Amino acid sequence: MVLATAAKQAELNTALARAFAALADPTRCAVVELLRERPQRASDLAAALDLAPAGLSRHLRLLERSGLVAADAVEHDARVRLYRLEPHVFATLSDWAAAMQDQWSQQLQAFKRHAEGGASRRGTKRGKP
Repeated sequence: MVLATAAKQAELNTALARAFAALADPTRCAVVELLRERPQRASDLAAALDLAPAGLSRHLRLLERSGLVAADAVEHDARVRLYRLEPHVFATLSDWAAAMQDQWSQQLQAFKRHAEGGASRRGTKRGKP
């Protein structure tokens, strides 16, 4: 049972690392921002970002490998692909960030209680109320 959980955690960590590595590049972040509006063709993305199609292609491949973006063929033209965001990967990122925030909030609250408790104990030892 523990091995299954460890394996799932390792898989999650790998997926997170891929997603964060993909988002570490400003151009790829800009692509994601454009795709938030609607699915788009590579040519439209390249034009919006003032990039050569070959340069954008490299970014799109990395975004696809990370799982953040998927491409679908367009019915009337098999050469054209429509790129869209993969919401489940962003949900995983959001869940991870929320868990980190919860953990830090709990730790900060515990530290605050400790610090406030220590201050009141110091005041009592000196004969102060």
